Amino acid sequence: MSSGFFSTPFADLLSIVFGVGAVVQLAGPGFVQRAYRQWHLPHQFYRVTGSIGLLAAFFLAVPQTRIWGIALVYLVTFVAATTLLAHRQYAWSAPAIVLMVALVPATLDAPV
Repeated sequence: MSSGFFSTPFADLLSIVFGVGAVVQLAGPGFVQRAYRQWHLPHQFYRVTGSIGLLAAFFLAVPQTRIWGIALVYLVTFVAATTLLAHRQYAWSAPAIVLMVALVPATLDAPV
């Protein structure tokens, strides 16, 4: 069991954040649907991203699958940041980029 940077408190917090975000995506409120429509993404694609986010939250919550959760979170965050940058949403992409940088030491700290 690891006791470094990405031990239980940070992993739990990140799992909760991704879980809440996934539930919002899966619910598909108006602002989510408008954003996906504005970016010309497929109809109900927010459900796909919500499902992937929920899977990432689950993987992060379970210590044995945490490395897979980190990988999935990194992939989801990379795609989100790339999408935001492609649509010139620079300020909104900054937190995603910071999260990707923070995940590097987490990956090194995760149990294999």
